[in-house]
Amino acid sequence: MPYSWSHTDATTRELQLWPHQSLPPKGFAGFILATFLLILLPLLPVLGSVVLWGLLPFLMLAVAGLWYALERNRRDAQVLEILTLTESHAHLVRHNPRSPAQEWQCNRYWATTQMHETDGPVPHYVTLKGAGREVEIGAFLSEDERITLFEELDRALRP
Repeated sequence: MPYSWSHTDATTRELQLWPHQSLPPKGFAGFILATFLLILLPLLPVLGSVVLWGLLPFLMLAVAGLWYALERNRRDAQVLEILTLTESHAHLVRHNPRSPAQEWQCNRYWATTQMHETDGPVPHYVTLKGAGREVEIGAFLSEDERITLFEELDRALRP
């Protein structure tokens, strides 16, 4: 599961959520290297000819474009949501990759979890409601993970 609960002290619980990263850094480097080598394979017959220098810039541009797209995707997935539950307050902070952090807090007694099974942007959309606002949590998780998260949040928010 791309989230974990922890206890910072006897009365405080913290939930950290992050998007699943299917391509670790070593896999990223290996994929770029394999792509580079496979793209160079068709160049073997033209080694030593002028054709090599005509094709090489375009092939390197393709590898650079692939690297840029994968790196941009990795940076965009650097979202971290931290929900802190104390005896009296619920506080959610969402750290976005290219924008300022977003915060929500309310009295824990009034905080509720809601699951929108079909009318959210994703199936089984989970929100926290309190202090006159409703905020999403874990929208980047898979459908099964959101269902499990909803159940755990519902239990954690009960007094």
